[in-house]
Amino acid sequence: MLDKTYPYYLAGKAVAANTDLEVLDKYSGKRATRVAFADTATVRKAIAAATKAAPAMAAFAHDARRDVLEHCVARFTERHEELALALCIEAGKPIKDARGEVTRLIDTFRIAAGEATRLGGEIVDMEISRRTRGYRGMVKRVPVGPCAFITPFNFPLNLVAHKVAPAIAAGCPFVLKPAAKTPIGALIIGAVLAETDLPKGAFSILPCSNDDAGLLVEDERIRLLSFTGGLVGWDLKARAGKKKVVLELGGNAACIVDRDPGLELDIVVERIVSGAYYQSGQSCIGVQRIFAHADVYAELRRRLKAAVAKLDMGDPRKEKTFIGPMIDEEAAKRVESWIKAARKGGAKLLAGGDRKGNMLPATLLENVPHDADLYRKEAFGPVAGVESFEDFDDALARVNDSEFGLQAGVFTGSLAHAMRAWDRLDVGGVVIGDVPSFRVDNMPYGGVKDSGLGREGVRYAIEDMTEPRLLVIRDPA
Repeated sequence: MLDKTYPYYLAGKAVAANTDLEVLDKYSGKRATRVAFADTATVRKAIAAATKAAPAMAAFAHDARRDVLEHCVARFTERHEELALALCIEAGKPIKDARGEVTRLIDTFRIAAGEATRLGGEIVDMEISRRTRGYRGMVKRVPVGPCAFITPFNFPLNLVAHKVAPAIAAGCPFVLKPAAKTPIGALIIGAVLAETDLPKGAFSILPCSNDDAGLLVEDERIRLLSFTGGLVGWDLKARAGKKKVVLELGGNAACIVDRDPGLELDIVVERIVSGAYYQSGQSCIGVQRIFAHADVYAELRRRLKAAVAKLDMGDPRKEKTFIGPMIDEEAAKRVESWIKAARKGGAKLLAGGDRKGNMLPATLLENVPHDADLYRKEAFGPVAGVESFEDFDDALARVNDSEFGLQAGVFTGSLAHAMRAWDRLDVGGVVIGDVPSFRVDNMPYGGVKDSGLGREGVRYAIEDMTEPRLLVIRDPA
């Protein structure tokens, strides 16, 4: 079970300042625990502490950074089931999926531990003309300084890990604002970090209001802002001033199923269902738009309809549950209204049912109108639409007909079509033979257009959190 209360972490220390933030069990709707909630003054103190800690963090030896990260790996492994249960309760994530996210948390810290001692650099050959003979150049990467991180509710462990672990590897102090609806995982990470010998003030983890988090965006002492969430990220970027900004803002991911005599539809269906309805569709790379070639459409449609109708919905603590609650009733009502609007516009309901509170059944629609919110916007819920195509280039164009561009999946046996998709799809990543929901924690992950700016994935995040510094040496001989 969860603790009755949780402190926040200010300058590396647990502070039980209050119990102002109520965290709900997303399935029962009852209070699960209470958490300390930071105010404006506390956020200011955290920024000041991170600023003061920057020189010590930069000087913190690379092997010591690795040791901190490896300690986290060991402790998260020991606390695996506790972390999974916390996810299950605070996020409503089915327990099997929660265990999977804990595994990814561990993977992300393990990758960062490996990267901490190989940040590297390069030799720059400066003898490009007679004028530069006798000059040598060397480049190393140095930490940018204090970082601010803002994370969403849907992956309360691994999306925190993708900011915190690279920051430690890079030598950057940080202030993290976890989502107020799901702060527990981040605070357990804070408890583990507090066990290490990180320099004084190197980290703060502060649940706080969005208004108070504005300090993390606007304070000039912060050198990098990394935000994962909704389109409000562009507004934050506009307010961020001179600091670096990394944004991961979601999408309405598409999946193409090409004509292919060797296509194993059972596998395709299993992967699409997983990608579309995993954790009630609350994933920015969840499958939302499905385009199937006319030659396979009828059979794929039949199998998808049957598979979606069989998904178990209920208590996320039960092993058989696949569809758990959405984060709150407001989110479920929004998705429900989009489904109703799409049906009114001509979409056909293939699978789905009535909403009960924040429980929304897995829903599959056919021929969602292309001007509907369910097609144009990010649904972030357990719903997907399927339609047919006859020309592969037309399918690529439909994928690109979106303000978003995070990832896309393509099932095809044609190398030419695979390469054409990679060349033409205006997205951050193209996944061949699988759904766009596929992610490995060391790959460059991020999008284009409204889906964001920059890339996550441990090594790529470290690049953003460091700057190249040049040394030039002249040989006077």
